[in-house]
Amino acid sequence: MLRTFVTHNPEDLEAYFGRALPELRRVADVVVNPLDRDLTTDELVEHSAGCQVVIAHRATPGEAALFDRNPDMIAFLRTAVDISTVDVEAASRNGVLVAHADKSFVPSTAELALALMFDLARNVSESTIDYRRGGQPPQRPGFQLRGRTAGLIGCGAIGTYLCDALAALGVEVLVADPYTQVSGVVIRQVELRELLAESDFVLPLAASTPETENLIDADALALMKPGAMLINVSRGELLDEHAVAAALDTGRLGGLAMDVGRAPDQRPTPELAARPGVVATPHLGGLTPENADAQAMSSVEQVRAIVAHELPPRAVNADHANRLRAWWATSTTGCFARRVPDHPNTEEPK
Repeated sequence: MLRTFVTHNPEDLEAYFGRALPELRRVADVVVNPLDRDLTTDELVEHSAGCQVVIAHRATPGEAALFDRNPDMIAFLRTAVDISTVDVEAASRNGVLVAHADKSFVPSTAELALALMFDLARNVSESTIDYRRGGQPPQRPGFQLRGRTAGLIGCGAIGTYLCDALAALGVEVLVADPYTQVSGVVIRQVELRELLAESDFVLPLAASTPETENLIDADALALMKPGAMLINVSRGELLDEHAVAAALDTGRLGGLAMDVGRAPDQRPTPELAARPGVVATPHLGGLTPENADAQAMSSVEQVRAIVAHELPPRAVNADHANRLRAWWATSTTGCFARRVPDHPNTEEPK
């Protein structure tokens, strides 16, 4: 029987695999993280020895040493879409398949972006904290969203979801995205410079690539409307945090809300999160029961496919999955199932 190791610590295991774990155990021999914390790579190599599949929480990196030192592993399945901390080249060199989860996080993450926007507009967090401490909070003036302008840099799945939600609130939406065409009554596609100059809220939603690193830098911040606010629920690498901190100090930036940053597990950098005018949540965007369950079940779906001698969906290096094909050749499980070509066409995650 396919032996599968789940890296999630007890808290994350309960959050993600409440329904999925029994389903996984129906198709695989399951071993779970025995510690009450996330594993180091050395610990993961030790505890996953003898397992053919590793199902990894987003906080578990797929370092080269893991693939180099685990000869039994045939697949590394990330229970998240982001695989930026997975050394796909090392996995491919060792013949290990890498696959990621389905994009079930879109509604949850987009709704958190809206929550952060409301928080900045109405000073919800600061006033709540002051009042809870027993003080008399100052009368912080807020403003309504209707009639304001939000600029989305990148309009993929989250951006599309936000376009509809913001338009329903009476917010004008500007989109800067050279790869997507958008339209709508209150949606306008513009160049990035125009978006930065006209937006009351700027939301960088571009993919994290070498070209988009520090997308919001000192030059971009200088183009923004004085007092505009910045919301980041995408990737920490999109912000030049030193430039953002300086813009907060000068008042050029009216506020910052972020669910991601450059701390471990993409959490906001603590020093920036502690500054006045900043609302920071510790990477909660996809942390809803609906998304957690869907992502865990997507890993179960992938294990079922492996057992059935089928290529798991959302594989990113199928051409290099030599260990998987070797395991199929020696396994009788699923031998009557549909086989996949030796070199299937796969779509890279977006």
